[in-house]
Amino acid sequence: MDLSPFFEAVDFDRIGFPNGKYDAAQLVGNVCFFDPEGSVDLEGVEFAILGVPESRNAVNNSSCSMAPDEIRSQFYRLYCWDKPVKILDLGNLILGETVEDTYQVLSDILSYLIENKIIPIIMGGSNDLAYANYRAYEKLEQLVNIVAVDARFDLGNEEGEIRSDCYLNKIVLQEPNYLLNYANIGYQTYMNSPESIHLMNQLHFETYRVGMMRQEMEEVEAIVRNAEMMSIDISAVRRPDAPGNPNASSNGFYGEEICQVARFAGVSDKLSSIGIYEYDPTLDSGFQTAQLIGHVLWYFIEGYLNRQGDIFFKDRNMYIRYSVPVSESIDEMEFYFSKKTGRWWVVVPVINIKKDLEQRYFLPCSKKDYETACKDKIPDRWWRAYHKLNR
Repeated sequence: MDLSPFFEAVDFDRIGFPNGKYDAAQLVGNVCFFDPEGSVDLEGVEFAILGVPESRNAVNNSSCSMAPDEIRSQFYRLYCWDKPVKILDLGNLILGETVEDTYQVLSDILSYLIENKIIPIIMGGSNDLAYANYRAYEKLEQLVNIVAVDARFDLGNEEGEIRSDCYLNKIVLQEPNYLLNYANIGYQTYMNSPESIHLMNQLHFETYRVGMMRQEMEEVEAIVRNAEMMSIDISAVRRPDAPGNPNASSNGFYGEEICQVARFAGVSDKLSSIGIYEYDPTLDSGFQTAQLIGHVLWYFIEGYLNRQGDIFFKDRNMYIRYSVPVSESIDEMEFYFSKKTGRWWVVVPVINIKKDLEQRYFLPCSKKDYETACKDKIPDRWWRAYHKLNR
């Protein structure tokens, strides 16, 4: 696939690096940039950055179309990691005549990158672009677990049009459906109707309030480790830390916490795409939000550089197996503990084999889940996965 016709190259004057003035150790001097005069070389590329200035379906946030270059101006000022990594900045996507055209071409590009083992980093733009990200996995006919960092569920309804605050229902109802699981971390109860919270429970989706995440960050690691795709709505961060969003509130994640979540995503061996959305530069005092997003991206890549590859269970000697008898409906639960990383998995049986699932699904979990099973109780995480896999 020739990516050249779809992108506008980065304007270095616009992102604050006129005449190539920068420190050699800064990211701007260590990233490959799309050359409009030549073809796009993907050889050895591990990350592809895509600016998507699409905001036609944004709700109360049309200026988020200006976000990609403002994020670049802060991200590229940061310094490199102590390990080599090849990053390609494709520039900004040339938008389609309609929003649907943008979704179509974006999903085509993302599926091409994912298929070639390149992790796309999508800099939106509005949150509905997560729908196009999901469609990329659909094109690959690949089951996908999604983690959304968002204060709201963005459910919408069956008849409504896709908007930044209502796209999830379109994913859930898509046929054929490749959504295996959806997890929301950081939701705030008073920003979601009781009906939507009830529906999320009915669908056996995972939902975690921001207060719970703050108390148990270990649980966040297990949730993210199960995901192929992550979307971050910057309004999930509290306004004092990220003022560049008209829908942010005084509560939410702290800046350090969202960076920790991003690092968990990077360390996850499964995660193959990430997008960050809803940043409005016109509201951003002192580029504070752009700086934070730059830090989020930095920590995501730093996490990737520390991946351990322990999800593949190639060497069973690197794991300790625990068999825990549980009297509630099943005979025993099977847990695995990685001696290399200290991470946990629990086995979920799959009775009705579907698509590319095996009969035993290794679900990332936490030590807390193991301790719950030792108390003769089935962990909620296991129950939700069992119902999802065997419905």
